[in-house]
Amino acid sequence: MGRALEVMEVAPVAGNPRNGRPYRRLVDTQRALRLPCWWCGNAIDYTITGDAARRSAWAYTLDHATPLSRGGSLLDPSNARSAHRRCNSARGNRAPGSTSERTSRRW
Repeated sequence: MGRALEVMEVAPVAGNPRNGRPYRRLVDTQRALRLPCWWCGNAIDYTITGDAARRSAWAYTLDHATPLSRGGSLLDPSNARSAHRRCNSARGNRAPGSTSERTSRRW
């Protein structure tokens, strides 16, 4: 019990930019507009919040018109759109207006 504890230096871990204040401000600003889902056009239930919002397909999420994986800006208000969680997930990183081109597997 008489041993001293060693202090280890830990390299800083880059934080998730979606947890930052600028992103949360953008989410709150977009939510306050109470717009319908930009993907399906139906109303979003903005009353669903907290843990229920993470589970509900019809809850509000912030979507990006130009997907981040395709060079869209995380914090650009002109790239922010209101969407249902379900629509945002189903869309993936497809650009608006793109169709899912399925090829047939005819053997």
